[in-house]
Amino acid sequence: MNGYFVLPQAKNEPIQDYSPGTPVRAALKFELERQSNITVDIPLIIGGKRIETGNVKNVVMPHNHGHVLARVQQAGEKELKLAVEAAMEAKASWASMPLEHRQAIYLKAAELLSGPWRPVINAATMLGQSKTAHQAEIDSACELCDFFRFDVACADEIYRIQPDSAKGVWNRTEYRPLDGFVLAITPFNFTSIAGNLPAAPALMGNVIVWKPASTAVLSNYYIYELMCEAGLPPGVINFVPSSGRDVSKYVVSDPRLGGFHFTGSTATFNAIWQQIGSNIGSYRQYPRLIGETGGKDFVFAHKSADVPSLVAALARGAFEYQGQKCSAASRAYIPKSLWPEVKELLLEEIEALKVGDPADFTTFMGAVIDHNSFNTIKSYIDEARASDDAEVLCGSCDDSKGYFIYPTVIEAKDPQYRTMTEEIFGPVLTVYPYDDDLLDETLELCDTTSPYALTGAVFAQDRETLIRIEQKLSGAAGNFYINDKPTGAVVGQQPFGGSRASGTNDKAGSIFNMIRWTSPRVIKETFVPSTDIAYPYMKEDSNA
Repeated sequence: MNGYFVLPQAKNEPIQDYSPGTPVRAALKFELERQSNITVDIPLIIGGKRIETGNVKNVVMPHNHGHVLARVQQAGEKELKLAVEAAMEAKASWASMPLEHRQAIYLKAAELLSGPWRPVINAATMLGQSKTAHQAEIDSACELCDFFRFDVACADEIYRIQPDSAKGVWNRTEYRPLDGFVLAITPFNFTSIAGNLPAAPALMGNVIVWKPASTAVLSNYYIYELMCEAGLPPGVINFVPSSGRDVSKYVVSDPRLGGFHFTGSTATFNAIWQQIGSNIGSYRQYPRLIGETGGKDFVFAHKSADVPSLVAALARGAFEYQGQKCSAASRAYIPKSLWPEVKELLLEEIEALKVGDPADFTTFMGAVIDHNSFNTIKSYIDEARASDDAEVLCGSCDDSKGYFIYPTVIEAKDPQYRTMTEEIFGPVLTVYPYDDDLLDETLELCDTTSPYALTGAVFAQDRETLIRIEQKLSGAAGNFYINDKPTGAVVGQQPFGGSRASGTNDKAGSIFNMIRWTSPRVIKETFVPSTDIAYPYMKEDSNA
């Protein structure tokens, strides 16, 4: 490096509103039509080579499950082991590439996504993951652009963290990649997270084996192609759609595993953590485990809450993207004095929400991701209908064409009722109306009912009460919102992550996450080395 380079300032990507008559709306509509009329053949990409195995799975539209969008090759033992080898072969040259050139690749990726790739990846997300135009825009365009840019800024900040030096000594720290390779297993629900999980450690010089979620391969494949166009060298990230079982057997068990970047279910993260722990003696290094997992996110209202804003937060927080956000509002504690008004307004708002094809821009909600998800969510609703401890106020299910779960509100008579405690990952909001004079007891319920601690929101106009609730719920959420819904964290503004059963709370898109992908080496250089061996205290005392 022959200069101290100043990066372009990282700024959040502006959100396009896709209002009628705008060029971005027309471009997205065109791309939706184009992608709806093709079936993409998606290979494995290992060491830059496109590989077909003959073992193929289909990607379908969740809202029209008879429509096949892509045919995806599946990696087996041979290909997964080949991906590890390809990553390790690319490691030395990638790690030695000057940081500013790695950063340039990511900044170019952000500009490509902000521009020509925007409608492509947004349309793929809408069709393959059943997101509306707005939900795709804030995810696959804006948040992924933000991850690329803010990760670059974080890397720069980390590299500039250097130790002090005494007279005659120069101390310095270099930030090496982890030993071995990093495995990234990514979720279906956020295209941006799927892109960031392999990209973040790669920026710090690591090499990656990337297993995308089977239901999100189309948008993830386009992300990979985007990064290649931006200049990512072959083998740095290896794209291997495959079964979780095979990845566990052939990749997690590899002695060269240096790190694991994950977003998904708590059960899966626990299983992989347990596998790594059981085999810890076989690894050449202690693997870094970074994961964001489940949530049972809450909205807690006080009697001083503003009802219209509370209702809007419940509707958007619970039902945007079909409740398939880790941060989605899933349980709410509403004072009995407010509940009749809240219930009436909430049900009115839900009645107006349109559920259907995201390509229809009047749609508020699409379909849940697949048949297994549909059946799981439906079972919770059916059980609630039959329970004496709950009442289903609205909601229905229909999988005849797409996997549609309509906005569902359950009123729980028991604060420990199943849908108040378990993660459902669908458009199901359970409300427990509490006695106004039992605020502290209900706060204790909110804190202890769920094993998760991802997001939560409080609604109150009384400042002393806000302080009291914030303190009582200090451990209940890694992202805590005051008079706002518990969803919609923005990179660089609200770094995202939770603890307890919600993950390692390493805050994606921040320095807290990026620094986990480095293995620092401290170097001490002494300019004039001492020739002495004995120390002054060893001399005889002449006055003795």
